[in-house]
Amino acid sequence: MWRFDKRILAQFDFFSIILIIPLIITSHWLIAEVIPALAQKQTAYIGVAFLTFLFIFLLPIRRMSWLIPLIYWGNIILLLAVEFFGHARLGAQRWINIPLINATIQPSEFVKPALILMLAYQIYKNPPPLYGYKIKDFAKLSFYILLPFILIATEPDLGTAVVLLLIGYSILFFIGVHWKIWASILVVISLFLPIAYKFLLHDYQKTRITDFLSEKPSYHVQQSIIAIGSGGLTGKAKDEATQTQMRFLPIATSDFIFAFLVERTGFLGALAIILVYIMLILHLLSLAIFNTDYYIKVVTVAISFMIFIYMGVNISMTIGYAPVVGVPLPMFSYGGSSFINFIILFAIMQNLIAFRFTDMYDDRGTKSFL
Repeated sequence: MWRFDKRILAQFDFFSIILIIPLIITSHWLIAEVIPALAQKQTAYIGVAFLTFLFIFLLPIRRMSWLIPLIYWGNIILLLAVEFFGHARLGAQRWINIPLINATIQPSEFVKPALILMLAYQIYKNPPPLYGYKIKDFAKLSFYILLPFILIATEPDLGTAVVLLLIGYSILFFIGVHWKIWASILVVISLFLPIAYKFLLHDYQKTRITDFLSEKPSYHVQQSIIAIGSGGLTGKAKDEATQTQMRFLPIATSDFIFAFLVERTGFLGALAIILVYIMLILHLLSLAIFNTDYYIKVVTVAISFMIFIYMGVNISMTIGYAPVVGVPLPMFSYGGSSFINFIILFAIMQNLIAFRFTDMYDDRGTKSFL
């Protein structure tokens, strides 16, 4: 017999949900102004994300921890499938077609929760010693990070691959690795970067870097800076937001949606959204710091770093302080894969927090949410 216990509400982290809601509402408003059809699709993505959240939240994740390696390797297989059966767009092969429903998925997005769970699983099984992981444990954990990094980078999708790399090693830095290992890595990176630039990067990736380093920014960035500068303190009315309405601002609903936001709401609107992100990041970090459970520590710190990296890179590229890469503004840019991916992570986090001290199944075998 199934029954629900209201005591679960005492453990549920409502504050993170409260911070996410204004991001979703503001994003939907902006997208609907430019392309109403995309707003309808985004509404569908939100509905799917909500159902996905409920499904994952009610799963006995700790009791199903033996599935985590299977989920990780299943995602690795999907990345390999992209290589042989992937759908190419704009010179990059990153998507897999889903038969019958005329849709595609981007496996690189769903590798992120799989990797985070895999690291949480491995760290929970083998917590770091007093002075951090030594080389053997570090190499083992690095394998799980570097394998999807290499597969995604060869699609090519260097932006997503680098983000995945940063998230993985940010988790290890927070959890604890011996300082000599980090010192050695810094030396190797400083020696390897010139070689990687010359022999491993594609021409278009080198062009992005040279455009970033040049005095004159690319067309995309120029239009983005114009939109941001024209927003002023409080923004422009819809009909006066010419950069967006006249389609001068490229990709206004996804990669450059922050510039669209500033044109419409000005400095004050942008500041409000940035403050929401900062509060969300600090809140998640506080959950990680004050929890001793390694599942919760890894997942919460991973989400916080992920939001920080995505937000930092996206906003920086719109104002010309970072190369233009396909990194969305978290839970704000248009797109289903990225949005649902974040909601999956939050569902996992809420599950781990809410059911930390109790078992989802009582002695009688009945389902009990305590």
